[in-house]
Amino acid sequence: MRQILSLSTGRPTSDGAGVRLTRVFGGAAPERFDPFLMLDEFGSENPDEYIAGFPPHPHRGFETVTYMLEGRMRHEDHMGNVGQLESGGVQWMTAARGVIHSEMPQQEQGLMRGFQLWLNLPARDKLGEPGYRDFAPEEIPTLRSATGVQAKVIAGHLRSEELDQPGAVQRPGTEPQLFDLVLPAGGRIAPQLPDGHRVLLYVYEGRLAVAGNPQPVESQQLARLSESGALELSSEDGARVLLLAGKPLGEPIVQYGPFVMNSREEIEQALRDYRDGTLA
Repeated sequence: MRQILSLSTGRPTSDGAGVRLTRVFGGAAPERFDPFLMLDEFGSENPDEYIAGFPPHPHRGFETVTYMLEGRMRHEDHMGNVGQLESGGVQWMTAARGVIHSEMPQQEQGLMRGFQLWLNLPARDKLGEPGYRDFAPEEIPTLRSATGVQAKVIAGHLRSEELDQPGAVQRPGTEPQLFDLVLPAGGRIAPQLPDGHRVLLYVYEGRLAVAGNPQPVESQQLARLSESGALELSSEDGARVLLLAGKPLGEPIVQYGPFVMNSREEIEQALRDYRDGTLA
């Protein structure tokens, strides 16, 4: 069975124009989570904590995945894309050589809740063509197992004893798997994941048991698992969990704010390009 190598809890922070969020991981020692760079969780019913949003800002060298649980967000970028991200929807943006975009709330009250994940790009793709795609909630495959587990298959391919479903997004370089799993009380699921892949579990509600490990994963905890073995998840009282798995790139990671490259020289070039107006 896959073993829990570490458990951690995110730290409160703010980003954009003052949006309050929890940084589940990101920043120091990114190699531990390769190919994943950062995961933020945002959730508030106080508009003062999200209303200013994320005004125009640049990215280079990776992909961003925004998954909305509740609320509405508008995306605009330099390529002319305009998207409305609704509850249950996903926005997948490939920054590659450069994107300048904004993400602004389309509500003045009520709950705004969701996640943003940063996924690294292989060195060969970091200066490739940028891209953007919105997925409406009905475009995300959603399954239910015999024990009542609901699985949204955002990326990759969910395989278990009874389920077999490709996700909305496939990426050959990092082979990401991104599932939103809702386990009812007594629910159980055994996703089959490739050996050698990084596996992370973020429990955002309830308590999760990982077979072969004595300690449960509590709400708001991130578990980093070993890279081989079987995986079986269950919950006595119910849980909601993001499962992230991906193929480590094993390449140098150099990050400066919204730029993630393989060397300091490439970061300095990104800064020059942004200053000169040639990033995107």
